[in-house]
Amino acid sequence: MKILIKGGRVVDPRNNLDEVRDVLIENGRVRKVAGKISLSAEKEMDARGKVVCPGLIDLHVHLRQPGYEYKETIETGLRAAVKGGFTGVCPMPNTNPVADSRSDMEFMIGEARRLSLINLWPVGAVTLRQEGKELTEFGELKKGGAAALSDDGRPVTDSNILRRALLYAKKFGLVIMVHCEDEGLCGDGCMNEGLVSTKLGLPGIPVEAESAEVARDIQLADMTGGRLHFCHLSSKKSLDLVRQAKAQGSKVTAETCPHYFHLTEEAILGYDTRAKMNPPLRTKNDLEAVRAALKDGTLDAIATDHAPHSENEKDVEFDQAPFGIIGLETSLALSLKLVEEGVLSLPDLVRKMSVRPAEIIQTDRGHLSEGAVADVTVFDPNLEWVVKKEKLESKSKNSPFLGWKMKGKATEVLAAGRVVLESGEIVR
Repeated sequence: MKILIKGGRVVDPRNNLDEVRDVLIENGRVRKVAGKISLSAEKEMDARGKVVCPGLIDLHVHLRQPGYEYKETIETGLRAAVKGGFTGVCPMPNTNPVADSRSDMEFMIGEARRLSLINLWPVGAVTLRQEGKELTEFGELKKGGAAALSDDGRPVTDSNILRRALLYAKKFGLVIMVHCEDEGLCGDGCMNEGLVSTKLGLPGIPVEAESAEVARDIQLADMTGGRLHFCHLSSKKSLDLVRQAKAQGSKVTAETCPHYFHLTEEAILGYDTRAKMNPPLRTKNDLEAVRAALKDGTLDAIATDHAPHSENEKDVEFDQAPFGIIGLETSLALSLKLVEEGVLSLPDLVRKMSVRPAEIIQTDRGHLSEGAVADVTVFDPNLEWVVKKEKLESKSKNSPFLGWKMKGKATEVLAAGRVVLESGEIVR
């Protein structure tokens, strides 16, 4: 089938392209990108006034299946991703049972193929049952389709285990994605330690609980030569360490999430559990540091850390509520705000939401080169909308952005040339 996307602003950073072009897709691949394509096609899409870019990729989501289907399923999570403009996601392994075997990888990929929506690149556990004691079979996980390895949600506290993991992962070309948290320093903390936590009478988590682990992990990456990716960084101290490490040639990459460049710990005033996540929201100084790190390239990618929880779980005392918020359907609009405010250019944003994520998991996506798999996101950067609970595709609704007026929304999504979102509605 031929699909012609006409007159959109094509932003393809890998090919240094930012111009109004037509895009012709045939048999699931990009056939041609040119100023004007006169060939006939079975389907035409009018992209005038819109942006056409390589499909967005989220490096860090939680789809909860198996074991926690009351929070989210692979189907509802992928539908939320489609509405958010994503053509691929990387689900973390903290399911029940933990995704630590080849069959677990094959199950998730098989379910995604059955749904015929978008790509799913699973992340396998670093250690069995995420207990931090015994490494999983990395080779078998890769054979099953694992794109990366992580014990996300739990730090690998034993330095020797992480050292061995980095060495082992090198043999298979896999990246280790780390959740940096010194559990001893965290204690029973439930928000950032500081003036706001004191005011609210809540136990705090010091910023050093993140940065101390970042410092250790950088040294282990340097020691082993393994590829290390930092998940959801939130603090100036951590970002300064990553910036220094990159300047010295360390093989590290890093991501942050939209809530860390839009919200501070003050969002918790009123004990709003929808603003409780881990790492916690920090100070205005940290927020500005995250924005600066996005601008100077210290932060490679924007991910969501989409973490669904049921209303019953969140509707409790703040210190008893689980950490985590959803983010797949709001990420693009919140990130486009950085372009509007001059923090990033539009090509820079596409690089952090498509190109770099593809490079980090080493998949040949994130570009619109001739012959490339046609994973394409089309979005209207000026479309205004309001985040409403009843409109969200995610099974869970735990978002601190409910009621916010957003600007920018995906209108069309193509996965391997299959139209899965059209005029803002899921068509599969």
